[in-house]
Amino acid sequence: MSHPVPIQFQPVDLEILTTATGRIAVLADVGAPLSPALRKLDRAMRGALSRYLASDAFAALKPGDAQDLAYPAGLAADALQVVRLQRRTDLATARKSGATVGKSLGTTPTLILTENHSRSADIAFGLAMRAYDFTPHKTADAKIPGPVTCMSANPEATAAEAAPMAAVAEGVFFTRDLVNEPANVLTTDDFAARLAAMQELGLEVEIFEEADLEKLGMGALLGVGQGSRSPTKMVVMQWNGGKKGDAPFALIGKGVVFDTGGISIKPAGGMEEMTMDMGGAGVVSGVMRTLAMRRAKANVVGLVGIVENMPDGNAIRPGDVLKSMKGDTIEVINTDAEGRLVLADVMWYAQTRFNPTGMIDLATLTGAIIVALGHENAGVFSNNDTLCNAFLKAAASEGEGAWRMPMGQAYDDKLKSRIADMMNVGGRDGGAITAAQFLQRFVKPETPWIHLDIAGTALMKSDTTLAPKGATGWGVMALNRLIKDMLEPK
Repeated sequence: MSHPVPIQFQPVDLEILTTATGRIAVLADVGAPLSPALRKLDRAMRGALSRYLASDAFAALKPGDAQDLAYPAGLAADALQVVRLQRRTDLATARKSGATVGKSLGTTPTLILTENHSRSADIAFGLAMRAYDFTPHKTADAKIPGPVTCMSANPEATAAEAAPMAAVAEGVFFTRDLVNEPANVLTTDDFAARLAAMQELGLEVEIFEEADLEKLGMGALLGVGQGSRSPTKMVVMQWNGGKKGDAPFALIGKGVVFDTGGISIKPAGGMEEMTMDMGGAGVVSGVMRTLAMRRAKANVVGLVGIVENMPDGNAIRPGDVLKSMKGDTIEVINTDAEGRLVLADVMWYAQTRFNPTGMIDLATLTGAIIVALGHENAGVFSNNDTLCNAFLKAAASEGEGAWRMPMGQAYDDKLKSRIADMMNVGGRDGGAITAAQFLQRFVKPETPWIHLDIAGTALMKSDTTLAPKGATGWGVMALNRLIKDMLEPK
């Protein structure tokens, strides 16, 4: 799997600054006095740095953006990257500045000078996040970025602060790798095997095969996979870092490794992106990896339904009726509304077995949420204001867009079926909301619950601040923050 670029932390060394090869990145702001290190660089460059900092070109940069000074005279480095950043700034801008450096990271050594910056660790985190590159299927030799050296006034403290952030980056990268993988590589067997390998981190991992799911009565989940040669599975990952015996918090993920739409087949254009339809399960997996790596003091269980939605002679048809683990029957109107069938059984199992203190499901569930919110926000649906507000606060703190959507009986009524307990769709209007209403039918009244529709945020067609084009890993940072703030002792 991909790993964050290794970053070494060391004290500021004025001699190394002028003799370092590769690239040097420095932080500065308009009108701010030069630090001793920047004065040293400026003298070596015969005043070229101070002249640039006083220029209109530097003043025109937005905070967090940068300009390269190529082959600076007086330095051994190939380039000096000047990032505009105040000494004290907000989290998002600090991460953006690091990401600016990470985006231009090459295979030559890079030295980033953060000195006394109040957010040196966040700058390093942003650098690591943006340096991600998914290359396992490219035949050319993989380019390994870095190495990176971060010079700060207190490297020990910066390294200690950055350590849990490195665990978050590992979780995000794990999620991105899963979402970016093609479906002929990330089969249901391969996905389950990657999760089983996380037992070495201290997670308890159980894999439920089709025979196990049949015994549990998971007719909705099994129905989705009927048309595929790849066996349907459920994987349960437990992290028991909290008080022994305390009920866990539950994370549930939709893991459709490829979604053709089934008999209600999708249009050909863009279908190649349906390798990302396991994005919800990818995020749950990444969060569980982060919790294990940072030894979180909380009890959390992650459950993912892993399945492939294919059209063959055994596939479910529009008009079929499936029986869920809960016992409710579902009339299948559209086989492309399969994610809610996956989640329904896994959510019910999670509540029945673990009686969780709360539950959050994640799924690339509907195109309707993209119509409503674009690619800037995930849709948030909830039956509990306290849990919902805590999540929205965590997401805002981490800069991951999330917007609460309405729910109500009128939307739920649209799911009435003539021949079964419910239909799996409620029409085109309000499609993301009726999907959430469907899921709420499988939430026990006493369970605080959030549904996150991440169809618009899991995969991007262009770069974002912290990620290149492709899988983003949206949700790992927000959920990790929620667990830290809500469940772990202060």
